Amino acid sequence: MRREFKLPDVGEGLTEAEIVRWHVRQGDTVKLNQIIVEIETAKAVVELPSPFEGTVSGLLVEESATVDVGTPIITIDDGSAEESTEKAEAPKASEEKRTPVLVGYGVKAGASKRRPRKTATAAPPEVSEAPEAPEVPEVPVARGASAPGVLAKPPVRKLAKDLGVDLASLTGTGPQGTITREDVHGAVAGTTAPVAEPVPAGAAEERIPVKGVRRATAQAMVASAFSAPHVTEFLQVDMTETMDTVRRLRALPDFAEVKVSPLLLVAKALLVGVRRHPMVNSAWDERAQEIVVKHRVNLGIAAATPRGLIVPNIKGAHALSLVDLGRAMQALVETARAGKTQPADMSGGTITITNVGVFGVDAGTPIINPGESAILAFGQIRDLPWVVDGQIVPRKICTLSLSFDHRIIDGELGSRLLRDVGDMLEDPLRALAWS
Repeated sequence: MRREFKLPDVGEGLTEAEIVRWHVRQGDTVKLNQIIVEIETAKAVVELPSPFEGTVSGLLVEESATVDVGTPIITIDDGSAEESTEKAEAPKASEEKRTPVLVGYGVKAGASKRRPRKTATAAPPEVSEAPEAPEVPEVPVARGASAPGVLAKPPVRKLAKDLGVDLASLTGTGPQGTITREDVHGAVAGTTAPVAEPVPAGAAEERIPVKGVRRATAQAMVASAFSAPHVTEFLQVDMTETMDTVRRLRALPDFAEVKVSPLLLVAKALLVGVRRHPMVNSAWDERAQEIVVKHRVNLGIAAATPRGLIVPNIKGAHALSLVDLGRAMQALVETARAGKTQPADMSGGTITITNVGVFGVDAGTPIINPGESAILAFGQIRDLPWVVDGQIVPRKICTLSLSFDHRIIDGELGSRLLRDVGDMLEDPLRALAWS
């Protein structure tokens, strides 16, 4: 029997995802829970396992295509005979006990109804060697939607109805001429959605679709910038003692397998600063008109990846030793660069560090992560002339930038936190004394 696997909601109200890479091809044999595809949600790249065993009879969605949750993406022939309608209405007890294998997508106990076929002809018994073209299922026309003969998914039809766009007037750029969201938005803007094709040499411009992690980041930053009143303060810090401490830590046996960098000591200093000033580890609840002070510190570390900027966080960072904090930061960065960060690792952050110094930048005005009240930017460390005991000497200097939500953190509290972090970096023993 041929079974459809629909794009599941892998958590947190996912509405759509991009098919990044198929791990199987038509004709391949798959096992239960075998990874069959990678999808990119608004937060991360997620691997999906197969909920069925059998032979892949068709890949319904091409790589790089964006599809809605609930859309069939692959069909698998499990080798069983076609079920009758009566059997479908009364599933076997063994089927009712099946365990969901994906978050937000599982087998429901009770009757299961198959999607009606487009024709009454039976599926061919053999799979041809040439790949099948993805089948575009007929979709019901939404009430009041125009152009019943046009290929478009129900969400696209609703969007067209809301925007007053006649679908019959559009040329679809999706698979087999399916009309996409981009086609509808292009019609509203007075343009047609560009067809993906190589950029000719000497072209004046190139258009890059904004989707996945990049789109989610853009939406979050706009929401933060225009909802939380940002204030940014700057502080130049003498990092000479911190750099010496980094060298000494690298020589210790306990840190032999840990990547020790100045960022580790910056993180430790911020965690101690949060302990001294708990209000900075908080969030603004607009609906309840309350400030929510978090007693756990989930420390976010901004990471630049090929798919865009993401901010995974270390859960319970306040309770970690320096060695364990270093291990956690190392694992976080390696996972992010490999594109394996999971959505759960990017939710629940309480305060963030962004290291702009790795790009050769001295300072910046970082935007607060939504749901948090402060973010610390760590600039590059440079040799600069510095006054020490009345003498001008070369020292290792960097600039710290702290952006904070002025509804929660006033100038005094923000200044105290930034000054404390700076003091601990100028004299790392202070972190030990204050912790």
